[in-house]
Amino acid sequence: MKNIILKNGIIGGTIVSVIMIFVTLYMKANPDNEPSMIVGFGSMFLAFVFVILGIKQHRDANNNSITFGKAFITGILISLVISIIYVIVWLIIHYNFFPDFMEKYGEMVLKNTKPEDIAEKTKEINQMKEWYKSPIMVILLTFMEILPLGIVVSLVGALVLKRKANNDINS
Repeated sequence: MKNIILKNGIIGGTIVSVIMIFVTLYMKANPDNEPSMIVGFGSMFLAFVFVILGIKQHRDANNNSITFGKAFITGILISLVISIIYVIVWLIIHYNFFPDFMEKYGEMVLKNTKPEDIAEKTKEINQMKEWYKSPIMVILLTFMEILPLGIVVSLVGALVLKRKANNDINS
């Protein structure tokens, strides 16, 4: 099981991190253009396909049966590996190559905000800038970008792929 978790987690983490690197490079090169949220979340969904594959591999290795609990734990552990890789790569990018990320991100967001929403959005951005002064908050905020999606995919994958030893799919 450890091999399944690590293999799928590392592959998923690599995929989402490589795309994050390209999106970050794009953002640095084009500060006036906001990166696509579709690309960001799409890369996360692509990475979390490996949660589903890992649960299925665990089920296949267990005579084609797995309980919801074991499937969910497998999914969560793969999601954690993916998320940890994502967070580590972001920390490396942020602290070594893009330390002014929050300044640039704040400028970009405010530039694309409706005039009537500027005051509220400015307050929000200033709060994020304060949070980004603490490495612990950077880590927590980065986990909050990716891990909730991993939990949802793990739940769905466990529900869809659970199967009792008698091959009763509806149990």
